[in-house]
Amino acid sequence: MNEPLRRALLRARLREDDIAARLGVDPKTVRRWLNGRVPYPHNRAAIAELVGADEAELWPDAGGLLAARDRPEELGTVYPHRWAVPREVWVRLFGSAEREIAILAYSALFLAEDTGILRILADKGRAGVTVRIALGDPDGPNVAERGEEEGIGDAMAAKIRNALTLYRPLRAVKNIEIRLHQTVLYNSIYRGDDQLLVNQHTYGIPAAQAPVFCLRDAEGGEMSALYFNSFERVWASAVSLT
Repeated sequence: MNEPLRRALLRARLREDDIAARLGVDPKTVRRWLNGRVPYPHNRAAIAELVGADEAELWPDAGGLLAARDRPEELGTVYPHRWAVPREVWVRLFGSAEREIAILAYSALFLAEDTGILRILADKGRAGVTVRIALGDPDGPNVAERGEEEGIGDAMAAKIRNALTLYRPLRAVKNIEIRLHQTVLYNSIYRGDDQLLVNQHTYGIPAAQAPVFCLRDAEGGEMSALYFNSFERVWASAVSLT
């Protein structure tokens, strides 16, 4: 039990629900903080401001734990490049999914060229898993701009068209849908249930050369939810492939 935090809330006449509403988190998360879990840095600062206290006063016994906990519990392995992610990681991500698979990219050609991955996606769709694939519109302005940034010009749109040809058989499989989006893609997102691989996009650098980090949807976590929501917003604006 975090007694300093509990006393600070009493002094400020704030309840768990009040803190949850102000910070935009679940009341259960606030309860975990009161039970001793150390919040993320931005939440610590926000709580301290709300109750009019110093962070050191609210978490006096944490010591070096605060620095250690600055690394989110959701964050797993970080790969310096997408090409450095072992194939078995991709197989495990999609192969273990029981509810949902989601792919958001411009082309995801490296997956489309892997017949084993395509077989996994098809099998999952037939087994009742929802599979959603959102690729860039090859005729869209953002795809053209990305091609120019990477110095490959029209090759970016060509990669998407190649990927669409390879993904085409999946369109006949129940529970699988492919859409085209016209958004600026800040990250490519690959989801298998509560697991994520997020491929960063860096100006002028091909996605295969950019870093990838693994996330899992931990209880009370925030990072995974941001990417889940990002995918849903792109998916909602994307156009079904006809």
